This record gives sequence, structure tokens and C-alpha cells, in this order.
Amino acid sequence: MARGGRAWRGWFPVGGELTAGVADDKEGVYFGADLGPDHRQVTAGTAMHGPNLYPRHPVELGAVVREYMALMTEVGHTVLSGIALGLGLGPSWFTDHLTADPLTLFRIFRYPGRPGSDPGRWGVGEHTDYGLLTLLAQDDCGGLQVRTPQGWIDAPPRPGTMVCNLGDMLERLTGGRYRSTPHRVRHAGVGDRLSFPFFLDPSWEAVVDRLPIVDRPVEDDAARRWDAMSVHGFDGTYGDYIMTKIGRVFPDLAAGTTAGGRR
Repeated sequence: MARGGRAWRGWFPVGGELTAGVADDKEGVYFGADLGPDHRQVTAGTAMHGPNLYPRHPVELGAVVREYMALMTEVGHTVLSGIALGLGLGPSWFTDHLTADPLTLFRIFRYPGRPGSDPGRWGVGEHTDYGLLTLLAQDDCGGLQVRTPQGWIDAPPRPGTMVCNLGDMLERLTGGRYRSTPHRVRHAGVGDRLSFPFFLDPSWEAVVDRLPIVDRPVEDDAARRWDAMSVHGFDGTYGDYIMTKIGRVFPDLAAGTTAGGRR
């Protein structure tokens, strides 16, 4: 990932990513929209924008990643259309207001097999995702858990399905009518676990404000959240928000980088 620079793309080793200050027991590869040197966000030095880094082998990976991300973007917008209708908005509300130029991210994670591992050892600890939606494909190993009002439950893989997590910006937008999904992973199997999350986030410059149709009182939700930070208690763009989060995940990469470019 150090070779990806401000684009934050490439491979990180087991333990190279932090959740709530604790190293995750996984490795992975980060991808995003493949942007050339003339793209306005790249020329501006904006973090998380730029070209992907692909390994030499398999040579087909780059084309597969680009096709997969395009398809998942369509799926995500379809899901958001349904959510918009459920909120009494037009089906194109999200693309009209927040996702005309969405930040799209895709990751491939490998959780190494740890049979009989320490029950306190987590592939990734409790967290929520930052944007609007996460569409997760996973193998048949299991290990994903979701926190509900009644406690933690398993989210076992089912053939032919994907998991859809809601993100912080959907909670902020709806004043908590929709909640971002706290989840975690523990893999205690013999073989490796693979997962493939795709993130559909607002446009980098989008300002995510509460919908005027939401009449719920403003909630200080920091006490119940994994990071003790309210999704309602910040001002700025989505780029500002995600940089405060990712700076905690990869502090070395975040050093010297701001949402708008170089520090």
C-alpha cells in the first residue's frame, strides 16, 4: 500500500490494519475506481483517488476487478432506489443528491485459518462501515457476526446471496431510522476465509445532511458506538468524515495526507 501513495491502493499484510487500535488478523488488497493522472481529483492530490495496483499474476485480475466494481455499483444504486422509495423520496434521489460521482471501494480479504485460536482473537473487531451501503460476498467458512439489540448473532453465508450492511451516512441521513450495522469477524477454521466487500459511498465533496422529512430529535449516539464518535456530530464533506476514520485504520499512510491533498 505504501506504493499506492495517496490513492491508498494495494496489499497490506496480516496485522497491517487496525480496528479500534487493535491489529486485525487478516491481510488484504485495496482497490477503487481506476483513475488516470488527468482526473481532477488525482491532479488535486485528493486522498483515496488514483490508479489501482495489480499483481503481475493473475494477469486477468485487473479486468475482473473493474467489471465487478461496475456491476456492484449498479446493484448498490438499485438498493438505494428501494431505500429512497421507502423513505417517501423519488427512486433517483440518491444519485441526484449524493452519489452522482460515488466513492466506490472494493477489497479482497484473507483471514488465515486459526483452529483452536484464542477466543479473544478477532479477524476484525466490532466496527461499522462509513458510507451508505456495503455489499459483501463471502466464501462458505462463516465467522461474520452482527450486533442486534438482543446481542451478537451469526450471519452465516448462504449460497447465491450477498450480505448488505448499512453505513454511517445512511444513519446520519435518516436521523437513526436506519442504523449502520455493527459487525465483526472471528475465523477459527482450519482453512483460510475469504471475503469480498464492495463499498458504495457518497461523492467525496457531498455534504450529508439529515433529510427534511425526518422529524426524529438529534441523538447523541456516541455512547453506544464502537468508536465513541457520533455520526451526527461532525461538519464537512464525506471526504472529511472518511479521512478521520481511515486515519485510524492506517495511521502511517494517513500521516501527511488530508482530505483535499497533501499536508
